[in-house]
Amino acid sequence: MSLRSYLELIAQRVADFCFMLIPRRQPSALALRECRIVSHRGEHDNREVRENTMVAFAAAAAAGVWGIEFDLRWTRDLHPVVIHDPTTGRVFDIDLTIAELDLEELRRRIPEIPTLTEVVAAFGGNVHLMVELKPDQLGEDALKSTRLAEIFSPLAVQRDYHFLALQPDLFGLVEFAGKASCLLVAELKIEECSREVIDGGYGGLCGQYLLLSDRLLRLHRAQGQKLGTGFPTSRYCFYRELNRGIDWIFTDDAVKLEAIRARLRREE
Repeated sequence: MSLRSYLELIAQRVADFCFMLIPRRQPSALALRECRIVSHRGEHDNREVRENTMVAFAAAAAAGVWGIEFDLRWTRDLHPVVIHDPTTGRVFDIDLTIAELDLEELRRRIPEIPTLTEVVAAFGGNVHLMVELKPDQLGEDALKSTRLAEIFSPLAVQRDYHFLALQPDLFGLVEFAGKASCLLVAELKIEECSREVIDGGYGGLCGQYLLLSDRLLRLHRAQGQKLGTGFPTSRYCFYRELNRGIDWIFTDDAVKLEAIRARLRREE
């Protein structure tokens, strides 16, 4: 882990702890009904259940979570597979580079890594798919785009899936889905990303819950764009985001937050 990533993780945990202690007003019945929880890389702990696997996605879906977020990379022979990192070492304890392997060899070495086709077939239309596009040096964008369009063709754009990216140029792969399906993800430069979303006419902006301010929320609402925040972990932080009217809540604790939402709905 880089020093920057480590410091960001520490800052996130400090913020989570503070928000866990601050009481918040219970969300309205409308906010609870319209709540869209998205399981970040599925329900995983990377010990018993690894991220971005069919088991992780099934656990989230079985708990009634509205959506799953996952990452998309390409094998050497240009098949889309679901994994966050360009290499496999962090999650699977064997160091391989995705872009240097054909699909057949990757599946032989690490069968737990699913193909996009498998994920769409198993979960498409049942849970909402938030698909994060990742960069590579393989080229062949026209072929990639054709393959993605074929895989997603049984589903309805926006109703069943959206695309996420840290870099707006990646959305060129999914022009078949239209700009309204594309959500730009901000890291630290959220003001810059906000301008890119508005100028580019994309569907919305996603960012860390502290960085995505109420001012930006109002600005994008006025443009008819939607907002997603990550990564609430506690009940009170969850309440805060619902009370702000955030459209999508990305979280590593989706099953826990879904249980809170379900309990509050039963008590209405």
